[in-house]
Amino acid sequence: MSLQNPVFIPGPTNIPEAIRKACDMPTLDHRSPDFARIFRPALAGVRRVLNLEGGEIIVLPSTGTGGWEAAITNTLSRGDRVLAARFGMFSQRWIDMCQRHGLDMQVIDAPWGEGAPVDDIAAALRADKDHRIKALLATHNETATGVVSDIAGIREALDAAGHPALLLVDGVSSIGSMPFDMAGWGVDIAVAGSQKGFMLPAGLAILGVSDRALAAMEGADLPRTFFDFRDMVTSYGAGGYPYTPPVGLIAGLAKSVEMLEAEGLDAVYARHARYAEATRRAVAAWGMRPCAAQPALYSDTVTAVVVPEGCNGTDLVTHAATRYGMAFGVGLGAVAGKVFRIGHLGMLTDAMLLSGLAVAEMCMADLGWEVPLGSGVAAAQEYLRTPPGAALADAA
Repeated sequence: MSLQNPVFIPGPTNIPEAIRKACDMPTLDHRSPDFARIFRPALAGVRRVLNLEGGEIIVLPSTGTGGWEAAITNTLSRGDRVLAARFGMFSQRWIDMCQRHGLDMQVIDAPWGEGAPVDDIAAALRADKDHRIKALLATHNETATGVVSDIAGIREALDAAGHPALLLVDGVSSIGSMPFDMAGWGVDIAVAGSQKGFMLPAGLAILGVSDRALAAMEGADLPRTFFDFRDMVTSYGAGGYPYTPPVGLIAGLAKSVEMLEAEGLDAVYARHARYAEATRRAVAAWGMRPCAAQPALYSDTVTAVVVPEGCNGTDLVTHAATRYGMAFGVGLGAVAGKVFRIGHLGMLTDAMLLSGLAVAEMCMADLGWEVPLGSGVAAAQEYLRTPPGAALADAA
C-alpha cells in the first residue's frame, strides 16, 4: 500500500494536513486551563454539527463501536426490550452488542440494499401498547451497503404511536458528511467517530446526548465505568476529563470543526453529494449498479458497487492494494465478494476521486472484467467539469 495515494475506504478517511498538524502537539497538562481552551471549542463545534439543543456532547477515547456501547450502557438496564432493524453488517453488529449485554432484542429484518423499514418499525411501535420497548436503534448510513435510512421518518413513527422509546442513532459514517439534525429528528443519542467525516485518525467516539437520554441514565443499571456519562459530565464543569484524555486528537477535533464550519456545512454536504453522484455515474458507465435498492437510499459517503456475475469484488480490492497501492473497501457479511466499496467522504478533491476511479478501472481490466478502460472515468469527468451548483441541479 502506498502512503502517498488517497484511500477510498469508507473510513478511516484521508487526513487534511492542517488536522494532522493540529494533532501533533507537545505534551499538555490535561488538568490545566490550556486544555480547557482546546476542549470547550471542540465540544461547541460538534454541538453545531449535530444541531443538538440542550443535552451534552460526550467525547470518549474509543471508536464508533465504543460509542454504541456507551449509548446502551448509559440508558438501559438488563432485560430491557430494544427494537432494531437489521439490514447490513453494522446494524447487525449493534444488535449483537445488545444481545451480549442481556438486552431483549426485537429485530426486524430487511434485505441488504434496503434501508430501515419505517412502515414495519411503525407497526411494531403501534403494537407495543404497554411500551415495553425502551429504545429504538437506527443506523443512519449503513456502510456495508451504501444505504441511508430515513431517521426523520422513524421519529414520525415514534410520535404517531405516542411511544416514549429513546431513539439511538448510529451516525458514524454520516455525521460531518451528510445532513444530520438531532433537534429536528428528535434523536436522543447520536454516535459518531473521529475517523470519518471529522477527518481525524481513529480514536474518538463522539456522541450527542439529549436531555431525555441524560435523565434515563440515572435509572440504567448496565455496568459502565470508563464509558460512564455521569463522570464525564461532572468533569466537564472543571473543563476536563475524569481520566487522561487523548489531547492531540481533541486538538484535531477542534481544528476539524473549524474547517467544516469555514467551508460551511451546507457546502460540505453538497460536496459529498457531488462526489457520490460522480461515482455513481462511473458505476453506471461500467455497466454496474449500486447495492442500494433505489436512488432515494443512495449514500453520499460510500457506494457499494455490485460486481458482474462471475466476478469477485474482493479480488479487485486485493489487486488494487498489491498492484497499485490503493485501498478500496471489501464487501462484508451477506455481500462479501458480491460488491466492492468506494468511500467518497472526508477530505477529497475532484482529482483524488478521479484517481480512484481510474485505478478501479485498471484493476477491472487486469482481472479480465469486460469494462472498457476510461468509460467510468469519462462519465465522472463529464459530470465534474460542470460547476458544482449546476451539477447538483442536473442530478436532481
